[in-house]
Amino acid sequence: MGRILALDYGTRRTGIAVTDELQIIASGLTTVSTDELLSYLANYFSEETVELLLVGEPKQKDGTHSAVEEEIQKFLEEFGKQFPDMEVKRVDERFSSKMAFQTMIDGGLKKKKRKDKGLIDEISATILLRDFLNYRT
Repeated sequence: MGRILALDYGTRRTGIAVTDELQIIASGLTTVSTDELLSYLANYFSEETVELLLVGEPKQKDGTHSAVEEEIQKFLEEFGKQFPDMEVKRVDERFSSKMAFQTMIDGGLKKKKRKDKGLIDEISATILLRDFLNYRT
């Protein structure tokens, strides 16, 4: 059984979370510059077995796609060319950044650390992955 990797894709940075090999525990992995995302993933896939990539689907409150969706579609097209055998699923990511910020507050992080947008992205990806694991059928 391979790992599941989740991405909280952003125009500047992308938060990444991953499961253990048994797909039980979701953990934050890192945040990378979106410009370097494909090369980071290629390197990661060469070292670890990943069977599924989850990519957040940013939506507005009314259910319409947010502006970053066009960039995500371009990324997914390139990803599909580079990794044609990798399964990709989209997951609703509404409110994940707000939940990540609240998680930081609840965890007692100092105000300065809560301003680390990269950390927020990584926690958001972890929340996406955790929710997927909890609700998958």
